[in-house]
Amino acid sequence: MKKILIATEKPFAKSSVDGISKIVTDAGYEIVLLENYTEKAQLLKAVEHVNAIIIRSDKIDKEVIDAASKLEVAVRAGAGYDNVDLEAATAKNVVVMNTPGQNSNAVGELAIGLMLYAARNFFNGSSGTELRGKTLGLYALGNTAKYLSKAAQGLGMEVYAYAPTKDDRYLQAENVKRANSPEELFEKCRYVSLHIPLKPETKEIITYELLSLMPKNATLVNTARREVINEDGLLKMFAARKDFKYVSDIQPAKKEAIDNVCDNRMYCTPKKMGAQTAEANINAGIAAANQIVGLFKNGDRTFQVNK
Repeated sequence: MKKILIATEKPFAKSSVDGISKIVTDAGYEIVLLENYTEKAQLLKAVEHVNAIIIRSDKIDKEVIDAASKLEVAVRAGAGYDNVDLEAATAKNVVVMNTPGQNSNAVGELAIGLMLYAARNFFNGSSGTELRGKTLGLYALGNTAKYLSKAAQGLGMEVYAYAPTKDDRYLQAENVKRANSPEELFEKCRYVSLHIPLKPETKEIITYELLSLMPKNATLVNTARREVINEDGLLKMFAARKDFKYVSDIQPAKKEAIDNVCDNRMYCTPKKMGAQTAEANINAGIAAANQIVGLFKNGDRTFQVNK
């Protein structure tokens, strides 16, 4: 009997675990649960005899993959998958999948909340501004950005996107205006929200040179990955522009240095919160379970990312 492990340092909601378990057991497989683990050794032990693993932000590196001698598939319950060593997985013939779109609404709503918080001066008692009538720029136009766009348009914002892989009909259907370059996006938009995955070509792609193009009273929103920001550039931007704000659900690596220059114009949630809703928990977990069963039963590799 195949064994499917749920390994979550930050657990799924109970309803999600119950749903995953039902899908797995109904398919004739065994569920194994590792939650709230505190040491990598616990994960290494848990993966020894399993055929599949479902994770969230847990790191599946070469050491973990080497320890999982029977592993056939690893599913990241979420969109980003930079926490999985794709090269090591591919070398061991392990299929790696993500669950795109399942957390998108949760992340989009969080971005709106962060924008509102920044617009109202972090609720410090002073007069802030409204989002209505302001410009929002989306760096990429995937699932999360589309949900954010709809919410922002509902608030009366004008939305632009830098999305070179999307054709004009796609943007028109979303009522989004095209920015032809990152520079144009940052020049036009008072708010810019990042939705780019972390890849070698996107690491530290958000530089001071880009940020300095933003109009007066600009706010950068990051619910993507910390590493897409050049933090030296962010430091420089805070020092140069007293009107600039930064909001994120990812703590910067140089938080202490930035805190010293930002004059309380930065807010970052204590932990990554984008997918932290009951609905996203359930959606992503259930999708992961269904994808594993689909692979084992029918060879379905639709969401494989290490092709």
